[in-house]
Amino acid sequence: MSTTALGTLAFRPLALLEDAVLLHGWVTHPKAAFWMMQDARLEDVERAYMEIAADEHHHALLGLHDGEPAFLMEKYDPAHRELVGLYEPEPGDVGMHFLVAPTDAPVHGFTRAVITAVMRRLFDDPATERVVVEPDVRNTAVHALNAAVGFVPAHEIRKPEKTALLSFCTREQFERAVTA
Repeated sequence: MSTTALGTLAFRPLALLEDAVLLHGWVTHPKAAFWMMQDARLEDVERAYMEIAADEHHHALLGLHDGEPAFLMEKYDPAHRELVGLYEPEPGDVGMHFLVAPTDAPVHGFTRAVITAVMRRLFDDPATERVVVEPDVRNTAVHALNAAVGFVPAHEIRKPEKTALLSFCTREQFERAVTA
């Protein structure tokens, strides 16, 4: 949990039966185009997150803003998921995805507060040495957010579903970025 000028951000495990409709609305919203689930049916979302829940190398958490669902965080082991064969993982590498819920009343700075809270959560684990992300090369908004919390782009990689910008952030880069 972290308290910011925008409120309290916390995490809880997904309760898939209760959260599936909520998640479906988020991942199919036009603002979530880079999540690549625009045409997903409710059953597709349920199945995708049931697979994550059963996967020892991939975890999803619901993010709360002042106790209300507001974002999604996924943590994965890039040596076993998402990036297998696309780069050479190092000990302590952790992959991450995050999605902020669509809203009709955006709050300036909220998404940056979310990614900062997500990164803090990942680095709270002393085993995490470096966070790895692979956003779509066209997602310039998330590239700017990533840079703001210390990510450094490495190079483009070709995944089956997209061309991605492989980027890394060490604990030191993160701390330097958020305390500057």
